[in-house]
Amino acid sequence: MKNSRWWTPPRDTLSHSLARRGMPATLFGFVGRVSAWNQFWIALLAVAVIVLNTAPLEMQRRILNAAVLEHDAARVGVLALIYAGIVVTEGGIKLLMNVYGGWIGEKAVRVLRLAASKLADNIPAHRHDAKIQGVEISLILAEPEAIGGFVGLAISELVLQIGILVSVFTYMFFVHPLLALVCLAIFAPQFVFVPLMQAAINRRVQTRINVLRQTSVGVLLAQGHDASGEQRARFAEIFVLNLGIVKLRFSMKFLMNFTHNAGKVLVLCVGGWYVINGQSDIGTVVAFVSGLGNIRDPWTDLVNWYQDMTLTSAKYRTFVGAMQQFAAVEKLGAVA
Repeated sequence: MKNSRWWTPPRDTLSHSLARRGMPATLFGFVGRVSAWNQFWIALLAVAVIVLNTAPLEMQRRILNAAVLEHDAARVGVLALIYAGIVVTEGGIKLLMNVYGGWIGEKAVRVLRLAASKLADNIPAHRHDAKIQGVEISLILAEPEAIGGFVGLAISELVLQIGILVSVFTYMFFVHPLLALVCLAIFAPQFVFVPLMQAAINRRVQTRINVLRQTSVGVLLAQGHDASGEQRARFAEIFVLNLGIVKLRFSMKFLMNFTHNAGKVLVLCVGGWYVINGQSDIGTVVAFVSGLGNIRDPWTDLVNWYQDMTLTSAKYRTFVGAMQQFAAVEKLGAVA
C-alpha cells in the first residue's frame, strides 16, 4: 500500500539491493545512497538558519547603543520587536530541520535493519550457528541506531555549524578586526588537541564494538549457564574501554571550556582597553562577548559532529565487515 503521509515508514526500495550487491564502502557513500535528495533539501533549511543567525548580534549592539548612547525608547522597542521576530523565525526553521533530520535518520536505520535481516535470512540453517546469531542480533538491534542517527545530520549539521562560524567571524571582522583576531586565536589550540583526543576515543570505540559482539556470541553459547571466565574478562575489558572513553571525552570538554572562558576574559580586557581609549563602544564589546557564545555553540556542535562522524565511520566499517561475512557464509552455504 502506498504511504501518503511523510511520518509513515517510507516504501523500502534499497535494502534488497544493499543485501544483494553489498553496502557502499564509506559512510558518506551510504549517506548519499540512502538520502541524497533529502540531504539537499535539509541543507537549504540550514542555509536559512545561517542567514538568520548572525542578525541578533547586530540587533543586540544597536539596542544597547540606542538605550545607553541615544536614550531612544521608541527605537529600542522597534528593534526589540524585530529581534523577537528574527529569533522566532529562526527557531521555527531549526525545529523543522531537526524533525526532518530525525525522519532521514530513522529511514536509514530501517534500511540497515532490513538489509541485515534479508542477508541473515538467506544464510542456510546448518551455518546459522551461535556466532552468526550473536552478530545478527547486534546488526539488527543495536548498531543501526548510531549509524542512522548520524545520517540524519550528516550534511545539514556540517553546513549549519560551519556557516554560522563563518558568518559570525565575518561580522566580527567587519565591526572590529583586532577583537575578531583575538576571538579567532582563542580556538587555535583546539585544532590540535581535539583531533588527537578523538582519534584515541575512536580506537577504543571500535575495540568495544568487537568485544560486545564476542560477548553476544558468548551469551548464546552459554545457554543459561553462568558466565565463563572468558565472559568475565570481556566484561572487564568493556569496563576499561568505557571508562577510558569517558575520561577522554570529559577531558576534551574541560579543555574546550577552559579555552573559551579564558578567551572571554581576554576579550573583555582588550575590549575594555579600547573603550577606555575611545576606540570602541560598549555595544561592540557586549556584541563580541555575545558573539563568543554564538561561536562556542556551533564550534562545540562542529566538534561533536566530527566526533560522531569519526565514531560512526568506524561503526559503519564494522557493520559493512559483518555484512560481508554474512554474504561469504551465504555463498559457502549455496556451494555446499
